[in-house]
Amino acid sequence: MHTYDPALTDLVLAALRDRLLNRPALHHPGEADKLDQVLAGLIRPEGNDAAEVLRLWTEQLAPTAITVDSPRFLSFVPAAPTQAAALFDMLVSCSSIQGVSWLLASGPIAAENQVLRLLADLAGMPAGTGGCFVSGGSAGNLSALVTARDTARRRRGLGPHDRVRFAVSDQAHSSLGNALRIIGVEPFVIPTEDHRLTGPALRSALHADTDPSDVIGVAATAGTTNAGIIDDLSGIASVARDLDLWLHVDGAYGGAGLLAPSVRHRYRGIEHADSLVIDPHKWLFAPFDCAALLYRAPRTAQAAHTQDASYLDALHTDDDAQWNPSDYAHHLSRRARGLPLWFSLAVHGTHAYTTAIETALTLARDAASIIRDAPHLQLIREPELSAVLFRRIGWASEDYTRWSARLLAGQTAFVAPTGWEGETVARFAFLNPETSLTLVEEIVDSMS
Repeated sequence: MHTYDPALTDLVLAALRDRLLNRPALHHPGEADKLDQVLAGLIRPEGNDAAEVLRLWTEQLAPTAITVDSPRFLSFVPAAPTQAAALFDMLVSCSSIQGVSWLLASGPIAAENQVLRLLADLAGMPAGTGGCFVSGGSAGNLSALVTARDTARRRRGLGPHDRVRFAVSDQAHSSLGNALRIIGVEPFVIPTEDHRLTGPALRSALHADTDPSDVIGVAATAGTTNAGIIDDLSGIASVARDLDLWLHVDGAYGGAGLLAPSVRHRYRGIEHADSLVIDPHKWLFAPFDCAALLYRAPRTAQAAHTQDASYLDALHTDDDAQWNPSDYAHHLSRRARGLPLWFSLAVHGTHAYTTAIETALTLARDAASIIRDAPHLQLIREPELSAVLFRRIGWASEDYTRWSARLLAGQTAFVAPTGWEGETVARFAFLNPETSLTLVEEIVDSMS
């Protein structure tokens, strides 16, 4: 089972090469009963012929996975890994790198840290900033909020059962609310005007509260998932500094815009973050799953997350240069998931990333212009980043659902409806630099 098999290697490499050279169609969701039939009895004591299993994957299973890296995938937040990142991800996977500690993976960790330093510099965070790569924004938000909670309890002399709250807007990503529930911290929800949290709104809400002393931090968003709205980071940071609150910035989707000169001014204030999350598997063209988690003062994360056990003693030394990613998040075992991004950045350079991100921003503005000029459509708001919200005049929720299904059935595009202020509307999410304006015009025409 562990012996090198050249025939198996050639078989899988041929499939990998075909996937890279010939991006598949969008595909369709599978049906549970049919998939159960396909898989029935496959895992058995005696095994199966590799070619037959790969054929089953190629013909039966792969076509049920919607192709997220397709230029025609315009829903949720797409992904579009570079070929360099995808190829290097294969190398990382077959290298069995245990990215838990400097002892086991010093070179890979040094390379990951080079990327983290780049992101910290883009945000304007100080020289001592550091962190690690985790699986996604949810894991990053959870780990950052644990650090914020434990730091506040230690500084304020609070016990584990004392009440603490964390300020979040009514537009915050669902993972923030989930993380607060998991760690036993109450959300202090702040209503927003025009879906954007501002410094004055935060200050006003705290002043209006009967006892705001148990609010320990605030989570701001650098690019909301639904509409790409960037909070008033500078104003929020000012309040956080005045009231000694931890400032966490969720830039899972929008943080990549730091590389784009046309929108960089919108992020003013992000340099004051105590913790920051950016998902490279979204807009930095890395494969799933990859999120960067940064701390202004990494020792606060070490205090919250370092795991102590006799079998881990060999990992911990007094040498600060020996960076252990396991000390900065809730994980222990981890793959070196930042390496594909590192390789792609080293190969292509940051200018190529800037160009690709600006391409999506330009496409969003052009799409908004087309929508604005279409008599049967209404643009809901001007795009700040690469998400575009719009409505079809006269349509109800079921009309959007049928329209979306028709587009996918015809393999034209995958455009899932979304909700906005209690109404079902349409939404484009542009990330892939290969998405064309011609496709946007075709989709808009399909709504007439």
